[in-house]
Amino acid sequence: MSNVIQLSNVVKKYKEVTAVNHLSLKIKKGEIYGLLGPNGAGKSTTIFMLLGLTEPTNGEMFVEGVSPTVKPIEVKKRVGFLPDHVGVYEDLSGKENLTLTARLNGFSKLESDYKADELLEQVGLSHAKEKKAGKYSRGMKQRLGLADTLIKDPSVVIMDEPTLGIDPKGIQEFLEMIQRLRDERNITVLLSSHHLHQVQQICDRVGIFVHGELLAEGDIDSLQQQLLDKNSYQYEIETKESADRVAKLLTSQDNKIQTTIYDGKVHVTTKKRDEGELSKTIIDNGFHLLSFRKMSYGLDDIYQQYFQGGDTLGSGKI
Repeated sequence: MSNVIQLSNVVKKYKEVTAVNHLSLKIKKGEIYGLLGPNGAGKSTTIFMLLGLTEPTNGEMFVEGVSPTVKPIEVKKRVGFLPDHVGVYEDLSGKENLTLTARLNGFSKLESDYKADELLEQVGLSHAKEKKAGKYSRGMKQRLGLADTLIKDPSVVIMDEPTLGIDPKGIQEFLEMIQRLRDERNITVLLSSHHLHQVQQICDRVGIFVHGELLAEGDIDSLQQQLLDKNSYQYEIETKESADRVAKLLTSQDNKIQTTIYDGKVHVTTKKRDEGELSKTIIDNGFHLLSFRKMSYGLDDIYQQYFQGGDTLGSGKI
């Protein structure tokens, strides 16, 4: 797949403050890419640069081969943007809001009416299309905002904290809608958020963004290896016998193994993938093995360790 969004060594400074620090990033056609980080990490600044709303101090960026710094209007024609707070004309109906946007993008009245009805159906607002947008709930306004973003048929959609303020049920429906629309329209989505579970749920890849720097990126499995230890594997072992005894046995057999005990189970960290040796050692020494599993961690665990200064993942106390 070709790279639709590409940033190379991008820096953005505001006087003495570096908001984005040597950011390099590639997003492929049809991906949903999550830019994950706490508030103030530089996510919005990166988005504003991609939209041509502010210029980088150094570095280059391209959207479908077009520089937003050199040709911002051309990029805006290709990109749909959904901000965290959607602005609507409150005295107009949902459909009137969309037809207005369509006419401003050069569509005829007939085309505008058709596209408005089609998109209102896709985002689940057909039942409220004649209702004044000022009477819409927060979630309904976000749906209307998404329809408004899509009405010019963009190939790229950028969303800045799109689920902010929506209730849990609405969030779930909104995320599913993003995935469905991506699949139906083959659009590329860049989604910024500090909500871990939401990003983990729908994104093909995730970039961990802290203090203006991309700490790591990839799918969940690769992030675990990048952010924890590229050469470590972790396993959880439970036996009928004392966990202390099992831990002592394993460390006596291999001094490179590290063990901790949590909730009566032994958590083992080793530099090589286990191929059955751990289970065999336990059983051969007379222990009754109840369970053995490779441990894995989601973005919540990674967030706690690297953003909040939590315990190391190997402790099992996250």
